Amino acid sequence: MTAPARESLQDMPFDTIVEQAVAGIYVIQDDRFVYCNATWAAIVGYTAEEMTGMSLAEIVPPDFVEVVRSRIRIRLAGNPPSMHFITRGLHRDGRVRFVEVHGSRIEHRGRPAVMGVGVDVTDRVRNEEERQRSREQLQALAAYTANKLEEQRLALSRDVHDVLGGMLTSIKMDVTRIQRRADNPEVQALTQDLIALTQQTIDTVKQISEALRPSALDHLDLSVALAHELQAFTRRSGVLHSLDTDAPALRLAPKQATAVYRIFQEGLTNVLRHAKAQRVDVRLRVDGERLRLALHDDGCGFDPDAPEGSALGLLSMRERAREIGGELHIHAAPDAGTRLALSVPLLQPESGPA
Repeated sequence: MTAPARESLQDMPFDTIVEQAVAGIYVIQDDRFVYCNATWAAIVGYTAEEMTGMSLAEIVPPDFVEVVRSRIRIRLAGNPPSMHFITRGLHRDGRVRFVEVHGSRIEHRGRPAVMGVGVDVTDRVRNEEERQRSREQLQALAAYTANKLEEQRLALSRDVHDVLGGMLTSIKMDVTRIQRRADNPEVQALTQDLIALTQQTIDTVKQISEALRPSALDHLDLSVALAHELQAFTRRSGVLHSLDTDAPALRLAPKQATAVYRIFQEGLTNVLRHAKAQRVDVRLRVDGERLRLALHDDGCGFDPDAPEGSALGLLSMRERAREIGGELHIHAAPDAGTRLALSVPLLQPESGPA
């Protein structure tokens, strides 16, 4: 501030400065407002004259009065001498207003009082509440969509395996009977080709069914399912792998097992698509009441602050972890590989798949 401006401010009456302030200013003593400027009074729909002498109970929602009084007592006791928080005020029309205040202990006419400065932040608070509701709705929608997708995968996997697989097996058996009864060498050769083709189709159906819903999740345990996925990953990609686990017979609640498996599956997919890795190491541990899964590749890594760091695959993994109460951390840097660490609370298995 320049010297002329400071001199001009010193010449201005204090009450003029206070009354022209864009922030609300008030003084509370003995549970009543002994002073407020027009800005503070306007926040709750009164004039400064109307508010002078009003009690806290008249402008604070009933369920919040004791909270405000407690904070005032703390400040009057000098511990701490000042406080900064968002409080609630009751407008004269009955609406609740949110006010960000900074209050301090002062001496008013020889006795302790609290002077505060406040700004109406109702719109900011409402907007944040709306954003929070939107986030919760989006999370609920994502969880619902993921659960429905798993249900559809399970149903489709069973249909493919049981119905289509059963039909193909019947065809193979019928062709085999025809082959046994055929005397014509040409028919023998044709039926042999049909049997081989049918068997290839049966094997493909099993692979599709397994990809839709790994049977190990329902009939064996998570570590076996991860081992099978790793073996298939190495066959497809040529990337070497290791699996270190102390949980050879780990049975989780179906929803948990599915989420952990899908996070693991997406992690391997990212290695295959982006990492240019030669090796991936997996560690599965039970640590007290938590399951810990770590996946580390020796690939090129990525910049977590780059747009790729917020790809849908990573968001999907984080959302799956959140849904089962887990924590997912991804550490990566260019040319330093990527490390995925998942921690989830252990839940008792329930009947039926997720």
